[in-house]
Amino acid sequence: MNGHTRDELLAEAIRLRRQGNPEEARRRLLDLAAEHPGDAEVAYQTAWVHDVLGLEAEAVPFYECSLTGSGLSEEDRRGALLGLGSTYRILGRYTQAVDTLRQGAAEFPDDGALQTFLAMALFNTDQHHEAMQILLKLVATTSEDPYVRQYRRAIETYAQDLNDTV
Repeated sequence: MNGHTRDELLAEAIRLRRQGNPEEARRRLLDLAAEHPGDAEVAYQTAWVHDVLGLEAEAVPFYECSLTGSGLSEEDRRGALLGLGSTYRILGRYTQAVDTLRQGAAEFPDDGALQTFLAMALFNTDQHHEAMQILLKLVATTSEDPYVRQYRRAIETYAQDLNDTV
């Protein structure tokens, strides 16, 4: 591809996406993905640009490829798990969304976004109790609201069992 290295082509496509030209980035990433079919980083960036364009169904195989391959940085793996789980959810593939987001939350327990998206997917699968537990714990541990902080211990206690009235 024009004598440029894979890294140069990938960097250029990412730059195009960031600068608001996702369609051109998509064309370049599809070419790069075809040339490097097992490349996890290329697959992840290709999935991402499809998501940006609202092409969720087309993003899925690229996300899946990025997670089965090796070579993703920890941050990109985190993003791929969230992206795939969220995309499954958007497509109504709720069980796959829960499984993917649960894996992401287990691998990255400090990631509030993964926990939030997991709670949404759990809601979609009628697992409301667990969804509320996750969100209450997240609010209790991350809120800067002084009133939430004042009641943090109570919120954390009730998050353990929402049916407890004592």
